[in-house]
Amino acid sequence: MRVAVAMSGGVDSSLAAALLKKAGYNVFGIYMQLWPDPDRAQTISGLEHTCQFLSIPFYKLDLEAEFQRLVVDYFCREYSLGRTPNPCIVCNQQIKFGLLLDRALEMGAEYLATGHYARVESSADGYRLLKAADQSKDQSYFLYTLGQRQLEHLLFPLGELGKEKVKRLAAELGLSATSRRDSQDVCFIPDNDYRSFISGRIPLKDGEIVDITGKVLGRHSGLARYTVGQRHGLGLASSKQLYVLNLDAESNRLVVGTREQGLHNALTATKLSWVSGEAAREPLSIMAKVRYKAPEVAAELRSSDGVAEVRFIKPQSALTPGQSVVFYQGAAVLGGGIIDAVLR
Repeated sequence: MRVAVAMSGGVDSSLAAALLKKAGYNVFGIYMQLWPDPDRAQTISGLEHTCQFLSIPFYKLDLEAEFQRLVVDYFCREYSLGRTPNPCIVCNQQIKFGLLLDRALEMGAEYLATGHYARVESSADGYRLLKAADQSKDQSYFLYTLGQRQLEHLLFPLGELGKEKVKRLAAELGLSATSRRDSQDVCFIPDNDYRSFISGRIPLKDGEIVDITGKVLGRHSGLARYTVGQRHGLGLASSKQLYVLNLDAESNRLVVGTREQGLHNALTATKLSWVSGEAAREPLSIMAKVRYKAPEVAAELRSSDGVAEVRFIKPQSALTPGQSVVFYQGAAVLGGGIIDAVLR
C-alpha cells in the first residue's frame, strides 16, 4: 500500500516515515511550503537527505496562497473581532487533512501519515479517533475536526509509542531534526510573538479598561494585544490581582476583574465537528478540554441545531471565545467546536 508522509523537518514525522517503510509500506514524503520561512532551504535540504537515507521519494507542495487565505487571514480576522483563535486546528482541518490529503490521494496514495501523537481505530460503527497511548504527548485536541472520510485514509504511526521509545528509535535509526522550529510553535509567527504579528496586520485602537460594573480603570492599547485570562501587562495599579475577563469588540472595552469573577459554569460552541459524523442526540456526560494544555474537566454536553452547550461540574476560568472546546469519552474524541460565548 502506498503512503504519503507529511514531513516537517522534525524527528517525529521522519520517524513515522521510517517506521512505515520498515513495515513494508510504499512510502513517499511530502513537504508543504506554507510560509516564507528563513530556514526553509535548510529544512528542505535536510528532508531531502533524510528521504535519500530512507530510500523514499520526496516531493514539495506549494500551498502558500491557500495557507494565507485559509489560516493567516482567519487568524487576523478573529483577533479583529475580539476573539482568540487557534490557527493550528484550522491548519489541520483546512490544509493538512484537507488540501494535502486530497493531493496525496491524487498522487496514488491510499493513506496520509503524520507524526501526530493520536490513534485511529476501526470498528463496526466506523472509525474512532483516540488519544495517544502516552498521555503526556497526546495531540488529539488539535485533531477533533477529523471525520470519517479523513480517518479512513490516515495513519498515525507514533500513536502507540511513548516519548522515550520515540527518542530511542530515532537515535537507533540515525534520525535528527532538520527544522529549528519547535512543533508546538505557530509556524508563521516569529518567536511566538502574537502581539507584534497582529499589530502589523490589523488596525489597533486604544480604549477603556473597565471592571465588570463598567467603572473605568485605565486604557488599553488595542484589544488584539490581550487575551482572556491574562494578568500581566495590564498597566493597572490595584490591591487585587486583575485578569482579563472579556474583550468587548463592539464597545472596544477591555473588561477586567478578579479570578473569581472570571469563573463560569458553562459555554456555548458553534462550528461543531463530530468524529462519527452525527451530532450527539441526547445529553451526554463527557470530559471537556478548553485549551491544549488545560486538564480535562467533567461536564454535561447538550447539542441542538448546530450549537453545543457545555455545562461544567465545577466552574472554570479563562474560557476564551475563539478557542476550541473538545469533547471526550474515555480515550475517544467525540468532536468539538469553537467557543462562542461563556455563561454564568
